[in-house]
Amino acid sequence: MATVHDVAAYILVKAAPMSAMKLQKLCYFSYGYHLAWEDRPLFAERFEAWANGPVAPELYSKHRGRFELKRGDIDGNPTELDDQERESVDIVLENMRVYSAHELSEMTHRTGPWVQARERAQAPDLERSNEPLLDEEIADFFGALAEHEEQRG
Repeated sequence: MATVHDVAAYILVKAAPMSAMKLQKLCYFSYGYHLAWEDRPLFAERFEAWANGPVAPELYSKHRGRFELKRGDIDGNPTELDDQERESVDIVLENMRVYSAHELSEMTHRTGPWVQARERAQAPDLERSNEPLLDEEIADFFGALAEHEEQRG
């Protein structure tokens, strides 16, 4: 199974440069859609309900203090992704790379797993939380999104 670092490195190969925040959100959307489409996690690392949306702390530790990331800035191996994993990430990039980091962050704040985790933690706005997002909630949310998008056709 790929790691969050492998997925981040793959995204940077395909779409760098980008902000660290945008990379986090693209990893999250890739994870969510892959879980819904393939019924298996994209990587083992978890997302937490931080103030600006879902964040994978292991990835954050690799880009902390940096704003813009370029190809090669995250130490991961893009070739670790299997065909289905690459396909999931490619579809997310094709449809979401046009959005800014803040637009992607706003999308996570409307409803869904991040909101549910923040509610569980009783975390006030703008306050950091380490509450994990649950795979069951991520799968349900992205499964419903994928079904809705399929119906719109």
